[in-house]
Amino acid sequence: MTLSEPVSFELRGRTAVLTIDNPPVNGFGHEVRLGLEAGLGRALADEGVDAVVIRGAGRMFCGGADIRQFNTPAAVAQPLLRRVIETIQASSKPVIAAIHGSALGGGLELAMGCHYRVGTPAARLALPEVRLGLLPGGGGTQRLPRLIGLKAAIAMITTGDQVDGSRALELGLLDRLGDDALEEALALAAQVALTAEHPIAGRLPAPADDGGLIAAERARMTRQRHPSKAALACLDCLEKATALPLEDGLTYERARFEELVASPESKAIRHLFFAEREALKVPGVTGVVKPRPIERVAIVGAGTMGGGIAMAFANAGIPVTLVEREQAPLERGLSTISRNYRITAAKGKLTAEQVAQREALITGSTVLGDVSSADLVIEAVFEDMAVKKDLFRELDRLCKDGAVLATNTSRLDVNEIAAATSRPESVIGLHFFSPANVMRLLEVVQPSRVSPEVIATAMAMGQRIGKIPVLVGVCEGFVGNRMLTAYWREAGFLLEEGASPAQIDAAMQGFGMAMGPLAMADLAGMDINWATRKRLAPTRPKHLRYSRVADRICELGRFGQKTGAGYYRYEAGSRTPLPDPVVDDIIKECAREAGIVRRPMRDTEIVDRCVLALVNEGAYILEDGIAQRASDIDLVYVNGYGFPAFRGGPMFHADTLGLPAVLDRIDGWCRTEGEHWKPSALLRRLGEANGRFNA
Repeated sequence: MTLSEPVSFELRGRTAVLTIDNPPVNGFGHEVRLGLEAGLGRALADEGVDAVVIRGAGRMFCGGADIRQFNTPAAVAQPLLRRVIETIQASSKPVIAAIHGSALGGGLELAMGCHYRVGTPAARLALPEVRLGLLPGGGGTQRLPRLIGLKAAIAMITTGDQVDGSRALELGLLDRLGDDALEEALALAAQVALTAEHPIAGRLPAPADDGGLIAAERARMTRQRHPSKAALACLDCLEKATALPLEDGLTYERARFEELVASPESKAIRHLFFAEREALKVPGVTGVVKPRPIERVAIVGAGTMGGGIAMAFANAGIPVTLVEREQAPLERGLSTISRNYRITAAKGKLTAEQVAQREALITGSTVLGDVSSADLVIEAVFEDMAVKKDLFRELDRLCKDGAVLATNTSRLDVNEIAAATSRPESVIGLHFFSPANVMRLLEVVQPSRVSPEVIATAMAMGQRIGKIPVLVGVCEGFVGNRMLTAYWREAGFLLEEGASPAQIDAAMQGFGMAMGPLAMADLAGMDINWATRKRLAPTRPKHLRYSRVADRICELGRFGQKTGAGYYRYEAGSRTPLPDPVVDDIIKECAREAGIVRRPMRDTEIVDRCVLALVNEGAYILEDGIAQRASDIDLVYVNGYGFPAFRGGPMFHADTLGLPAVLDRIDGWCRTEGEHWKPSALLRRLGEANGRFNA
C-alpha cells in the first residue's frame, strides 16, 4: 500500500518494508517524512509484524533533505526527522536501514537513527551539508561521533567526504555488508526480531576529546583567509556532543542549522548547487537529441593546455592521441604530463597503478593524420586566428565523417573558425581553463551553424570528464574573458587614480577572490592580453578612457611570473609577488599623462568598482544572449575565475545587494567616471522594477 505518494508499505513475511521512492535521489522531503511516520505507526501496531526495514527505490537509499524546500514552510512542517527517529527509538521492534547506492545527509541521519544498518560494499555514506554552507540538522553531529569516534566524525562532517560500505563497516557505521542490502536486512531482521533490546546510537557514551582534537581543527580553520562558517559551526556542535546529553545536543544542533540555512552564505552556495543542474538544460537540445558517442579523442597541441586536456580525458578513462608537429615539443608535453601524475601520486591521491593506467591512455604522435580515427578532435594551438583556420582546414580533410571538431580558443570568433571547414555544423568551442586537468569549468561555445547533436555531445562529454559545462555564445572573450576585460579595465583605472597593485589585490582577496586581478594577470601571462588589446585597438572608441599601464609594463618585456616581472617582481624560483618601484613609476607617469590627480583610495571603493564592473558586463552578456541565464554567469565566475562561492557569483551577489542600489552606484559612476560605466538596458529595467537577475 502507499502511505504517502513517495513511501510504500509491503510485508515480507513478518517484516514490514518501507520503500522511499522520491526520484531522482529519494530526497527526504515533507511527504517522505509523513510516509515514514505513517508506515512506522502501522508496522508497530500490527501484531503480524516483528521488524521493519527502511530502503530506497532505484539507485540509492536516500540523497538527503530536499533542499528545494529549505526556507519554505515544508522544511519545518511536522514530523521533522527528529520526531521520525524518536518513533524508531521508542519501538520495541527492530528497525533496520538497508543501504544501497548513497546515504547522504538526512538519509544517513535517518539510518543512524535506526537500530541497525546494513549496506553494500559499494554504498557511499556521507554528511555533505558543509558543502552547502550548512551542518547536519537531523542529529548527525551528535550520533556520528558516538558511533565512529570523534576523530573520524570530525573528518567526515567538516569535509563532507564520503566513505564506502567497506570503510563504514570498519568505522562501526554499518553493522553488516552484503551484495544485496535488502536481502541482508531481511536476514538480520529475522535474526534480531525477538531480541529484547536493540542498540540506539544516541544512548552510546558521549565521545571524549582528551586530545584537544576540536580545538586543533578550529585553530587550523581560523588560519584560513575565509574560514567556512558552516565548518566552524560543525565543530561547535561536535563539541556539544562531547559535553551535553543527547537531547540538549540535538536542540543546539538544530538551532545552529536554522541559523545557517537563513544565512546569505548558505543561500549563495545552494544557488550554485542548483545552477550546476540548470546549466545542463539546453532548450531544444536536452532530452530532444542524443549525443554522439565519444570513444577516442585527439588533441592537437601538446603545450600547457593540450597536455592538461589530455589528462582530463585520461582521468575519465578515455584514450587520447596527443599530436605535435615536431618530436621535441611532443616529448616536453608528455614529460610534463608524467611529472604532473607523479606529483599527484606523491600526494597520495593516485596509486602507482592508477598513474600507469592513465599514462597508458595517452599516445603521442607527430603525424597529424593520426586524428583520423578520433570521434572528437580538440585544437589547442597558439591563439592566432590564421593558425587556427589553417589547422581546421587540415582537420576537415583528415577527420572522419561524424567527428566533432572543437577549438580551445579563449577569445577568438568560433564562427570564423567553423567557416574554414566544409562541416561547420560539427565545429564547436570547448574553452578549458588552466590547469585543464584540475579546473572544473568548461565553456561550451555555440557557433551559429553548429548542430543540436554536437551541442548535446559537448555537454555530455563535459559531464563525463568531471567538468561543469556551461553553454555560451560567440563574442569576444565569450562570458568569462569578456567580463575579465571589464574587471582588468577598472583595476587599471584604480591604479592611475591612486591605488597600488598590492592594495587592489589585497582588497579583492579580502572580498573573497582567490587572487587579486593583477596577481592573476601576472600568473596568466600579460603578453596574451597585450596581444588581444593590440588586435582590438582599431575597434576601440577613441573618446573612451584607456589605461596604458599594462601596455607600458609589457613594452619592457615584463609578462608576469614567466619573465620574473609584471605588475610585481619575482625572485628566482619563487611565485611570491613583490612590489616594484619600476611599476610605481609607470603608474604615476600614466596618471600624469592622462591628467589624473592621484588620491588615497579606500578598499571599499576598489571592491565596489571591480565587482560591479563584472556585474554590468554580465548584464550586457545576458542582454546580448551570450549566456542563457544569470546563474550560468555565476557558475563561470566561481569555477573559472576564483569568485567566492560564499557570495554565489557576481550576478547573485548583485541580487543580494539589491539591483536598485547597484543601478544607483553605476549611474553615479557613469556621470563621474565616464561612458564605460553606462548601465545595460537589462540592469536599468530590473533595477527600476526592484527585480533580480536570478529570478
